[in-house]
Amino acid sequence: MQKFLSIPITGATNQLVAVNGIVLIQEAVANTVTIHYANPAAAQDVVTLTCSGSTGTAARDLIQNAVVEALQTAWTKPSYEVNLGATVTVTGIAIA
Repeated sequence: MQKFLSIPITGATNQLVAVNGIVLIQEAVANTVTIHYANPAAAQDVVTLTCSGSTGTAARDLIQNAVVEALQTAWTKPSYEVNLGATVTVTGIAIA
């Protein structure tokens, strides 16, 4: 069963991001979290989250923890709402 993170985006509705196929979550540069997916048809698919209020790897850690928690939910709950807390906000999302 496919699982999704429901990520709140500032000034927009929540965005669903697939959990299955993730191979790496990293903070490549300050205030940017990248989620890398395995894709046999291409080299890689990458979702980039632009964050504010994040210090160090706080945003990355929140996303990683949300993936673990999403995978622990019942199969009847395909979407898991990410709680970014009071200090981290996602201001943009892109896929490449």
